[in-house]
Amino acid sequence: MQTTYNKNEIPAMADEKCSVIYALEIIGGKWRLPIIWKLSKHETMRYNQLKRELEGITNIMLTRSLRYLEDRRLVERKEFDQIPPRVEYSLTDRAKELIPALEIIKEWGAGEIEFDKKRAEEEASREQGA
Repeated sequence: MQTTYNKNEIPAMADEKCSVIYALEIIGGKWRLPIIWKLSKHETMRYNQLKRELEGITNIMLTRSLRYLEDRRLVERKEFDQIPPRVEYSLTDRAKELIPALEIIKEWGAGEIEFDKKRAEEEASREQGA
């Protein structure tokens, strides 16, 4: 469950918390980092592009997550005055500061995938040999 705070509480709490935990509360949750990651791979994306790229996300969760990220000034929403309406999303400079850390997490995750594959192979090998 995502923790939410009254906006007046945040500055006082920031002084009391570990900055890593504080940052993870901002970008944590199932969809926020994947949205940031997908947007980092494109200059701009439209809502339906994001929806297609984020397999399993509902319209409600995508809308909520984008609004939250906009409120945190991590995502910029640009509306175009045309018919049919067009809206594009992009990362702000603040969000782009996260990209090097996400690249490191990506590499770590790739290593974990390999670790789990090897472990599964070893377990299968032991079961066949037993």
